[in-house]
Amino acid sequence: MGDVCVFCASSAKIDQTYIDDAVVLAEDLVKNGYGLKYGGGAVGLMGAVANKFLELGGKVTGVIPYFMVEVEWEHKGVTNMIHVETMAQRKEIMIKDVEAIVVMPGSTGTLEELFEVLSLKKLGQFTQPVILVNTNGFFNPLLEMLHKMIDEKFMRKEHAELWHVVDSAQDVSTTISNLPKWDDDAIRFAAV
Repeated sequence: MGDVCVFCASSAKIDQTYIDDAVVLAEDLVKNGYGLKYGGGAVGLMGAVANKFLELGGKVTGVIPYFMVEVEWEHKGVTNMIHVETMAQRKEIMIKDVEAIVVMPGSTGTLEELFEVLSLKKLGQFTQPVILVNTNGFFNPLLEMLHKMIDEKFMRKEHAELWHVVDSAQDVSTTISNLPKWDDDAIRFAAV
């Protein structure tokens, strides 16, 4: 198996439920032979996923900009750490050659990463699964907004296939293996 890219929160102040699900995600991915590609942070969901991967002997690749290293956000236990100049370079490396993107709860950075990948997928530039882990219904308001875009014809109904939702991180590997290959020819370049 290859790597799975995980976008998620760096906040250490979030509810323990989210941390617990990040640990479950790491256990599920390691058990099924996947490596981790993530933003290189040491705290929040980022830290929880990376720590569990490392504890279980999983492969971890971090990607972090130099300015984040300077403020000591870098995970010191990750030996395969790629340093970059910009956030754009970070995202480009994180999503390159991965089996899937997994999005856990997070803030503006997580959502920005998610929407860039969805836009790339809509345009046929990224074809791998994008899976939202909807812990505690975190993404429900966002999913409502996405479906409103479809209902009001800002996107086609087929664009609802750009993402997949699971309620628990323990369902991620099964979802990755059961998803069909993205048929970008039918949907890309279509505004509505």
